[in-house]
Amino acid sequence: METNDAQLEQGAVPENHAENNMASLLEQEGLGIDFPTAGEIRNGVIASLTPGQILVSVGTKSEGVISGKEYELIPEEELATLKVGQEIPVYVINPEDQNGNLVLSYVRAREEVSWKDVEALKESRESIRSSIVGYNKGGLIVPVMGLRGFVPASQISLSRRAALSGDTPDQMWSKMIGQEIYVCVIEVDRERRRLILSERAASTETRESLKERVIDELQEGEIRTGRVTSLADFGAFVNINGADGLVHLSEISWDRIQHPGEVLKVGQEVKVKVISVDREKKRIGLSIRQLLDDPWAQRVAAYQVGQLIEGKITRLTKFGAFARIQDDLEGLIHISEISERRIEHPKEVLKEGDVVTLRVIKIDPENHRVGLSLRRVESMAYADMDWMEIVEDLNESDEDAPSESEQPAE
Repeated sequence: METNDAQLEQGAVPENHAENNMASLLEQEGLGIDFPTAGEIRNGVIASLTPGQILVSVGTKSEGVISGKEYELIPEEELATLKVGQEIPVYVINPEDQNGNLVLSYVRAREEVSWKDVEALKESRESIRSSIVGYNKGGLIVPVMGLRGFVPASQISLSRRAALSGDTPDQMWSKMIGQEIYVCVIEVDRERRRLILSERAASTETRESLKERVIDELQEGEIRTGRVTSLADFGAFVNINGADGLVHLSEISWDRIQHPGEVLKVGQEVKVKVISVDREKKRIGLSIRQLLDDPWAQRVAAYQVGQLIEGKITRLTKFGAFARIQDDLEGLIHISEISERRIEHPKEVLKEGDVVTLRVIKIDPENHRVGLSLRRVESMAYADMDWMEIVEDLNESDEDAPSESEQPAE
């Protein structure tokens, strides 16, 4: 718009000149400043650092202040890295308190930025490297982007879970403190301050590849430590470094059991012996029993082949008779070892409850069997052995008899 001389003479102000004057006036009065609002996050520049207080310039007429509790929340190691002129994010707590101060928080701003960062990580499914800093009964504590994340036990990698030992959280997790770990963000809940992580999702190692590696390494005869993962009627599965092996029911205990649950429970740590490795079928055979003392061997240690013993007939069968020679130990008298004459059934010579003298003719540790004979009790083939036994008994009797000095005076 053009301004004519008449307008100027009457004191009229040009439109553009008026606008400039207004902007200048607003600036003088502070009305042109972009005032911060509560809850806003801004980038500011540190104007000064003093013990207990940080002044930050965020583009307002006066600096904002970080002091009191908000100052104390800043970790000491991080506080030591801050310097004048450094740009930092700040959270606006109060645009103007009762003293007219702009109250700011560095920790809350950093947290808000961190929550946005982990939400982005969740969307991208990107894995991130961190370290284990703590644990609870349910899993591991891992920091991510300045936030404390939680890795549930179910989300820990197969290889790390395979290395677990112990029953309490301290026994299971404490050795992992300080270890490096790669995790993915799988759940973010800002309101509940809940950040759930997964090592399994970040791991490229699959259950099958892990099992193949373990099978390639295992050798028969090795002794390993594993953890019971499941129980079945036919045996128990034990995990060794990420691969499950089977402990057949017969290889669990020397005692006769009907179900693995009688002596084992899921989660229990056990020592096992590798008794077979089928690399083609990817099967591992394990034994717990072979690492335990054999009570049967201890029970028969007092016997030798050819020895005469006393036994009580407990059962009669078509093929022979069973005789108890001590508590929890029985031997078999085969039908051919009952009598010199041919018989059709042991009941022709024996009946349950009979107490008879028998000769030990076989001790089979592998199959836990003691072979007995009734017809060889008088056999001349063992005459020398029987004679030596009589001599030993007489010598023992002489040693137990009182000496002449111990004889009572007449």
